[in-house]
Amino acid sequence: MSLQAHGGPDDPLTPVLRAVRAGNGFEEALEQILQVVRLGLVPGGERLPAERELAERLGISRVTLREVLKVLQDQGLVESRRGRYGGTFVLPRADARGEDELRRRIAAVDIEDVLRFREVLEVGAAGLCATHGLSADQAHRLREALAATQDAPLTEYRRLDTLLHLTLAELCGSPTLTARYAAVRASVNDLLDCIPLLVRNLEHSQRQHTALVEAVLDGDADGAREMMREHCAGTAALLRGFLA
Repeated sequence: MSLQAHGGPDDPLTPVLRAVRAGNGFEEALEQILQVVRLGLVPGGERLPAERELAERLGISRVTLREVLKVLQDQGLVESRRGRYGGTFVLPRADARGEDELRRRIAAVDIEDVLRFREVLEVGAAGLCATHGLSADQAHRLREALAATQDAPLTEYRRLDTLLHLTLAELCGSPTLTARYAAVRASVNDLLDCIPLLVRNLEHSQRQHTALVEAVLDGDADGAREMMREHCAGTAALLRGFLA
């Protein structure tokens, strides 16, 4: 049986599913479908709307949607069935003990506060670096930090990603901002440790990192701030989807 889902007033998915923004299509689509599943809007054993309908409602390609559904399959949340009555089905909730442990780990963290403070600091640091400019040595440090993330194996990615962001915060010229950012980044990393590493997201993040560094080195303060804001929004979408 398939849950009726056509965007009408009686459709329980209407409050959650909406067209995503272009900058973080994969991350925001994953956030929304995770919400559908975790809120029980499509019960265990029921079928999600067809791929064509989901892609249209989210404003993404079917290729991107299939990547999103693959993540949910890998996490044991849905399964794909073939045949006349096939589709993507929500799996019944498994033993909740692992989820209970996750809840205990993040119970003391105000996720929205952490994400907002992180965005304010990072967007500000990116703008300051671009506005005031970097010396040759500073520009070299930033390029080296970016290059390290591009060559990083998955097991080292988050550590090197953290170093890139810390480097940018340090180069903005405000020791106070740098210290505050180091503290909030520790909280962000605690949250990131609770969700899986997604190759599609990492590839997207790397493109954003490159554009961000280029904007900073070009002295494009507005471009640097906007790219950092978009980058933070992508991470926030994933964290909200898995944890909120």
